[in-house]
Amino acid sequence: MKKLFFLVISLVAMLTAKAQWVDDPTTNTFLANCGPDDGELYMATNPSTGDTYIQWEGFGTNGWSPTLQRITFEGVPQWGDDGIHIGGHEFSSMSEGVAMITTTDGCVVSCFATYDGFSYAVKIDPDGNFVWGEQGLQLFGGLGFSRTELTAGDDGGFWALGFDYQNLYLQYVGADGTLGPTTTISDSGGYKCMYGQLTLSLNNNVLLTYEKVGSGFYTDKELYVVAVTPDGTILNPASLLMSSQTFQSTYIHKAVADGMGGGYAYIWHPGIGGAFNTYVFHFNEFGVSTISDLNGISVHPTDPSNYYLDAYATSDPVSHDLIIVYEQTDAATQSQSSVYMNRITPTGEKLWGDGINVAGNVGVNYSDLFVDAFEDGSGFMVSYTVNMSGLSSVFAIGYDMQGDQLWAKNISIGTYNRTMCDNSTGFHLGQNIVAWVNGSNGNVYGQNIGPDGTMGPIEIPEPCLAPTNFEGSYVYNSEDQTFGALLTWDAPETQPLWYNLFINLPDGNTIHASIDPTETEYYHELNVSATITYRLTATYEHCESDYALTPDGEDYVIVEVTGIEENTKNNIVTVLNVFNMSGQRIQANNMDELNTGVYIIQGLTEDGRLVSRKMVVDRTL
Repeated sequence: MKKLFFLVISLVAMLTAKAQWVDDPTTNTFLANCGPDDGELYMATNPSTGDTYIQWEGFGTNGWSPTLQRITFEGVPQWGDDGIHIGGHEFSSMSEGVAMITTTDGCVVSCFATYDGFSYAVKIDPDGNFVWGEQGLQLFGGLGFSRTELTAGDDGGFWALGFDYQNLYLQYVGADGTLGPTTTISDSGGYKCMYGQLTLSLNNNVLLTYEKVGSGFYTDKELYVVAVTPDGTILNPASLLMSSQTFQSTYIHKAVADGMGGGYAYIWHPGIGGAFNTYVFHFNEFGVSTISDLNGISVHPTDPSNYYLDAYATSDPVSHDLIIVYEQTDAATQSQSSVYMNRITPTGEKLWGDGINVAGNVGVNYSDLFVDAFEDGSGFMVSYTVNMSGLSSVFAIGYDMQGDQLWAKNISIGTYNRTMCDNSTGFHLGQNIVAWVNGSNGNVYGQNIGPDGTMGPIEIPEPCLAPTNFEGSYVYNSEDQTFGALLTWDAPETQPLWYNLFINLPDGNTIHASIDPTETEYYHELNVSATITYRLTATYEHCESDYALTPDGEDYVIVEVTGIEENTKNNIVTVLNVFNMSGQRIQANNMDELNTGVYIIQGLTEDGRLVSRKMVVDRTL
């Protein structure tokens, strides 16, 4: 019996070793069984464990329906060779739109529209159990029968978006399946609200970018953004990002978070003068555009003889600039193909001018362009597929933040045609993953790669620990009458490379400060009174931590800076100036003449010092 036992153990070990990531672009790693015509792949990685979920669509007994697989950080499939098929619903013979994300509680959520015209969300835990049953939850109160989008919240829940070719429907779903109210986005002027994209903002709010679309194939389009809270409150009226353009309705925008609570949107459109290009927009955490040009910022110098399209973008975790990769082709025949990239700031500055060439026009066709930032902000990876004579190969190139090449790799050698994943999952714990369906013989394959170009087994780096006990207080120096906010925190067990302090100003702008890793406090001096929101992270070699938490469990600190010396025993004996809380000088130095309100009194103390005091006047008593 012992011999049989050891035989089973050794056989399992052999299978496990075979399933792990390999450093061989001719074979790559098998991840799941599927048919050669399957497609619509999506990936999402749990940033805490490094486990990755993969979803694909294929024809089953219940129509064109999704199947999911979980693979470990080491590349080992966990749900058998066939994965877990969503069999609790009937699906159409064509895709009505699917989405998939991993939640912060380690589960995966698949969202889709079914044959009966409703949208559902199914949640599966890491062990393969249906958390809400195989039927899942019906969303949007029965509305929104096509095209779903998802983004994970910060508490185990998620945002879901659906639409019905006329209106958009937005809903937050808690980790336990509690359904928030449905927010409807519509237009009273005859436009359709369509093609929404979601990016998570601060305080678990969401930023929804969407298009207002006219009728017909070639039609007018406008691009908007709006911020919504989990309870369905719209924070501000929708902000116009792109003014009306007329072009093909099927060219839709994409959006990506900027790491500061805001995000970027980009879309291919004709621009002013009819020269097609990909244009970039940026918005802050309140859903307000930070780029005044309603045409957007072109990724490449515009010329009527070339198109710059099929873009994909990410944001750098340190500078929060947009890194965008795109294809160049000639407008006349679309027979040429080159790949370029550019770097654009939140204010619209193009740091790489005319763009940097990634792959030249050498008689092949490039497709499936992706870009992913390294976790420490030191660079990024561009990947793309080269197609020639019905075969395809996958390449990846690493760059630093100046756009200089670090390494180049052939990820998969072209012995067959393939259907690439529709998204990239990004670098997590020092590893990124590229996945595809073998279009000749079927099955899902993948390849891992590190920020240094390493393929095959990768050691998980040290965890990205956040600072703790983040606190802030108002400080006034009576000697030189300076004031500001003093921020303190406890250092994590592992010393980071530096701390990142994000300072959200009242005007909606966010500034960033890098702090020495040996420090555990920071003084932010101000020259005006204001209420400031602060967030703090730690940057390590391979990653950036979550926001530091306060003793109360919040991931931000709010400090009210009044600009006055409070709680002092020194009284003003001579009044010099009186200001209202907006900073306007009041033409009255007699306190009895002031109306109800809050005022700043500037005057002299008994010892001759010039000080300021806050005074509340209530004439209703």
